[in-house]
Amino acid sequence: MIDSLVTFVIGLSGGDAALAIVLFTLAVRLILLPLNVRQARTNKVRQRLAPKLRELQKRHGRDPERLSKELTALYAKEGTSPFAGILPMLAQLPFMWLMFRVATHPTALAGHTLFGAPLGQQFAGVVTHFGLISWPVSVFVILIAGLVLLAWLSARSIKVSEEQPELLRKITPLLPYGSVLAAFVLPLAAGLYLLVSTAWAVTERAALAARTA
Repeated sequence: MIDSLVTFVIGLSGGDAALAIVLFTLAVRLILLPLNVRQARTNKVRQRLAPKLRELQKRHGRDPERLSKELTALYAKEGTSPFAGILPMLAQLPFMWLMFRVATHPTALAGHTLFGAPLGQQFAGVVTHFGLISWPVSVFVILIAGLVLLAWLSARSIKVSEEQPELLRKITPLLPYGSVLAAFVLPLAAGLYLLVSTAWAVTERAALAARTA
């Protein structure tokens, strides 16, 4: 089934598997765009309601049930939900799972490359097969460098509220670098997906922040 799906998608892109991955990623991000717009609005609402949220937590902190009802009512009044922010992440999981299945399938990407680097191989496999100083390894290094830059830009744009636990405030800015670690252990095809998706996310976040400012 995976082979048939990959063959069909690659055929739509003229036989170029790397281009097929890019187009697939862009299609996924377009599908998720309405949810991300909603998430941006929710973030703005949270920033505006921060003083009221702190007051409710202070007033009803010892009564979790009452606090939950008050928070739900406050968000409902603003036409949003405290869980709206996680919807884009949950919605992307099926697409990420599909991309992972394709990238790790033993034959789906056989013979397909990105500038000479096998799309179906991991970084360690490329080093073993081609040597540390080789063009395929350089392709991996360039991709990972791009992910590092995008992770840095993402971390800079993250705003963690002061009422969050100290440990969470320290960990949250490091989360974008998870894509860099993933690129080291996943096949190049998955790394390409992460690169395009993260680049879209960074650009989208900046555009939505300016739009909702």
